[in-house]
Amino acid sequence: MTRNWLPIKTTPWTLGLPLLTILLLLQATSIPQRLDFWLYDTLITANPLEASDDVVLVAIDEQSMDRLGRWPWPRTTHARLIEKLHQAGAKTIVFDILFPEPSLDDPELASAIRNHGNVILPLHLSPPTSNYLISEQLPVAELADAAAALGHAHVELDEDGLARGIYQLNGLGDQLWPSLALAASGKTLPAKKPGEIAPYTNVRQHYRAIPLAGGAGTLPSYSYTEILERPPAPEAFRDKTVFVGATAPGFGDILPTPFSGLNQPMPGVEFHANNYSALVQEELISKVSRSTAIGLALFTIIVLAVALPRMRPARSMVLCLACVVVLALVHALLLFYGRLWLPVSHAIIVPLLALPVTSALRLAMTNRFLNRQLDELARGPTMTLQEPSRRHPPQLLSHFQALFQPEGWLLTEGDDVLTASGLTEADIPPLDKPGEWVHVGGQSWISLTRGGHTYKLGLKLSNDLSREATQRYLRRLPLTAINTPNGQPRPKENISARIERVRLATERMSQMQKFIRRSFERMPDGIIVTDELGVIRFANGHIEEWFREPMPSLNGLPLARLLEGHDPRETPPWHETVSETLTLAQSRTVDLRIHNKDFLIHFAPFSLPDSDQSGIIANISDISELREQQRQHREAIDFISHDVRSPLVSQLALIEQLKRNQGQVEPEQLDQLGRLARRSYHLAEEFVQLARAEQLTETRFYECEFLAIVENARDSVSEQAAEKGIQLILQGTEDLWLKGNAELLERAVINLLTNAVQYSPPQSTINIQVYQAGHQACLTVSDEGEGIAPEELPHLFDRYRRQKSSELSGNHGTGLGLSFVNVVVEKHRGEIHVQSRLGEGSAFTLKLPVTHPIRSFY
Repeated sequence: MTRNWLPIKTTPWTLGLPLLTILLLLQATSIPQRLDFWLYDTLITANPLEASDDVVLVAIDEQSMDRLGRWPWPRTTHARLIEKLHQAGAKTIVFDILFPEPSLDDPELASAIRNHGNVILPLHLSPPTSNYLISEQLPVAELADAAAALGHAHVELDEDGLARGIYQLNGLGDQLWPSLALAASGKTLPAKKPGEIAPYTNVRQHYRAIPLAGGAGTLPSYSYTEILERPPAPEAFRDKTVFVGATAPGFGDILPTPFSGLNQPMPGVEFHANNYSALVQEELISKVSRSTAIGLALFTIIVLAVALPRMRPARSMVLCLACVVVLALVHALLLFYGRLWLPVSHAIIVPLLALPVTSALRLAMTNRFLNRQLDELARGPTMTLQEPSRRHPPQLLSHFQALFQPEGWLLTEGDDVLTASGLTEADIPPLDKPGEWVHVGGQSWISLTRGGHTYKLGLKLSNDLSREATQRYLRRLPLTAINTPNGQPRPKENISARIERVRLATERMSQMQKFIRRSFERMPDGIIVTDELGVIRFANGHIEEWFREPMPSLNGLPLARLLEGHDPRETPPWHETVSETLTLAQSRTVDLRIHNKDFLIHFAPFSLPDSDQSGIIANISDISELREQQRQHREAIDFISHDVRSPLVSQLALIEQLKRNQGQVEPEQLDQLGRLARRSYHLAEEFVQLARAEQLTETRFYECEFLAIVENARDSVSEQAAEKGIQLILQGTEDLWLKGNAELLERAVINLLTNAVQYSPPQSTINIQVYQAGHQACLTVSDEGEGIAPEELPHLFDRYRRQKSSELSGNHGTGLGLSFVNVVVEKHRGEIHVQSRLGEGSAFTLKLPVTHPIRSFY
């Protein structure tokens, strides 16, 4: 059996049948019904129905219970309420209060009901106790005869526990009662004869959903006790229908609704009043039959099953989303304008399922096609690198010898030594796990299994800094052979040989291009490949970075124009160099300078085999560091030949003079000789310190306290400052810990303070501030000297650079002090800034990252 034994196609049948099956399975769950309830509740609560003007509530609230006493109240109290409402002009009075038990006050209440002439009393359908069948709980006969009509107050909750509607006709057997709202409105609905059924059967007809006016308390309401205690209010009750019922917490029936959920249910009397309000406005919502909803879902399945297999994936998504939107829109239009509740959940679920089903079918087809392609590709050669795990141990040893140049090696097969030098079998440590390196001192050992034979390979590495890195690299090498099952089943579909060859060639070409592109991208140099007209067809990432040109603009740009735009020159012009490389087929090597960096570009012509196509491969190497080293080398030679040589020559001349006049040695001559010697020492010291700073690495860093470093530097310069009467004022008491080299940092701070003392006038002040700013430890050295000219600021930290004003004023320096400070700051990942104005002094600010930025704040 092959892996593609089942034919997979995207057809109306292969799409429609899975959708129909899933839809039937969903029928066994409550998901469709809950979706219908959610859609209905969302629309109804977003657009509540405006309440009718002739509906008023008389609420038996907490205030009424407090003033009139415990329930039940005397029925004479209800009679008084009817009289008050009758005097106020109420058109209809609807009681949501049951009167199933006779009372001595019934004649008085019946008289009040007859006098008004339009009082509706409720009945309730429920079993008396849990052990009895459902029955009708009617008012006592005397009250029922006096009432204008009776209406049922029975409300059934939906499956999710919310009340959304009511059966307008409900009863037992062949006796159907209208709802309270229907009885109060005086309207009638046709009743279907149920036929011969048991008298205790609950018969329900004409279910209508009620578009509520809002949550509990939306309808106008008056307290029961206020009506009794105050004079009649015709302005509140004339020609209106008054619903009387309980609203006090814990008293009377309460119904959760879409507006309130289970948190703030609505009193039953207000629910019936909402039913009446919607009924008289003819806004009650009829529910469409279930068969219509199922038919709509089947129609949707047919439409999608026919349309989706012919469409692209993007259009399939648009069609499915459009179906969902159209169905939701139809649902909303029918609900608000047709007053029909059409359950569209089944139909909406269909397009939501159709998209993943269609995608799954297409993915299966794609996977099947890819499997065929992969099987075909596996038959031909691929451009891959040979894995080390497939190489024979003698070959591995040869490669290790060429790569690492070990001092010794040993390779055994079983008990036989194949080759050895500097290692013996006695040096072999226990090798418990094949394929894992064991490093013992400078020796590295591994056990390998190839073709049922066990090999042991050992290397004796050189004892230098690279040995640990070499051992880590050896651990990462996958030298254990992985057995892959052969003879995998292959598809048997008949595919056109031409398509197969094209697919295979495309895959191989893609792999080749990927290999070449990645190789070019990983090269340390920039690579540009042009066609036979010198137009750029390929460039790696270095070219984009160095020329600062986006890759899309490089492709198709003439190479000569690119070079001319970044490094214009006249002799020889770039177009001449490029054209001669193509026409004469000769290589060229030219210097190039881009954005203040030095490069060397080598033009090499090439031609494709078996083709007339040719072009240029331009290799661009960044030699900025090499040129910088050459420049520093020249500067160092100039420095040694002038700055160091000059005081030494003066010392020798002075010594020769002393030799000629040995008996007449003046103190001034000794002082001059000492100054020259000290200057030579300072020059050599600064040169050595700068060299140390340039060779500084983070391996020589350790935690040190910045304020202590600055204090030590201040103490070192205090004597020099005292000679000129200069005050060194240090501000800062916070310990700032950072990771660095305290010796070089202290030397850098000494250089800053020495410069400040040297260029400050006598009797002045130098302020030294140590503080923390964010995650940085900061040092600011401010003096009151002459300042620095603006044109000299950009070159202030250049090596061997001296200020003209300093040389003219007699302050001769080496030009290495500030360069040393800058190098130390850069090695510590910090920064240095200068603010200076002529005649006002200078301020050097040094910023270094602290070790624990969060801890430093506490």
